[in-house]
Amino acid sequence: MATTSHGHGGYYVPQPSRYPILLSAAILFLALGAVLRINGFEAGDVSLAIGGALASYALFGWFGSVIGETRAGVYHEKEERAFRRGMLWFITSEVVFFASLFGVLFYEREISLPWLASLPSHYTPWPGFSATWPSAGPAGKGFTPMTPWGIPALNTVILLTSGATITWAHWALRRGKPRLTSLGLFLTVALGVLFLGLQAHEYHEAYTHLGLTLGSGVYGATFFVLTGFHGFHVFLGATMLTVILIRSIKGHFDPKHHFAFEAVSWYWHFVDVVWLMLFVFVYWL
Repeated sequence: MATTSHGHGGYYVPQPSRYPILLSAAILFLALGAVLRINGFEAGDVSLAIGGALASYALFGWFGSVIGETRAGVYHEKEERAFRRGMLWFITSEVVFFASLFGVLFYEREISLPWLASLPSHYTPWPGFSATWPSAGPAGKGFTPMTPWGIPALNTVILLTSGATITWAHWALRRGKPRLTSLGLFLTVALGVLFLGLQAHEYHEAYTHLGLTLGSGVYGATFFVLTGFHGFHVFLGATMLTVILIRSIKGHFDPKHHFAFEAVSWYWHFVDVVWLMLFVFVYWL
């Protein structure tokens, strides 16, 4: 664990760590592996494996160090404020990320498709193209679009319920009820895993029965990018909640000191809100 130091205006400054450079190398290997794999090079699998192993080691070690510092009591009011601001800025960056994806969806539906349909027949190679949504584009293959009912509606109920269980767990923590806190966290993780399982089943149905794939023109690409990135965020949130659950069982939190719990709960509520927007703008409208 890093040596304690409060020589910078009373703010704790840890000793230099190897984890940032290891995580940077992991991201490089992951990006390189993804590019190689997409282009059909088997070496991409090796690069992805190395990147995944490095990332797991770096994150496990880095967060372990932070947890150790927290348990050692080196963080005080200034550090708490910095952590809160950092988490808020992180969630803000995620808001901007998803806003850009929703912006793409808006551009495709409200600008691009009407423009293509408005082109004169003697000018466009796709005469008679109709600006209807869902669309595979002028030359895309046919498919059956997703409906909002069934798995999407069920997943909406699941995520809304998980928002209630994490709020209940926070309520229990603030009132010094550790067993109820752990139960609420466990239920939230279980609901997150159930959501991912149902989404995986939905993807399987899309590919095998609906003809809806990443190659299904503009709708298929937009659908899988938006829902896929959200699913990845649910996976990250469930992983973080699992760590918080383990820490809760070990008694790492008390009613006054539990920022890690709050940070992950903020993230989970953000994931819930994004899903509601996906349900309305991707599945329903």
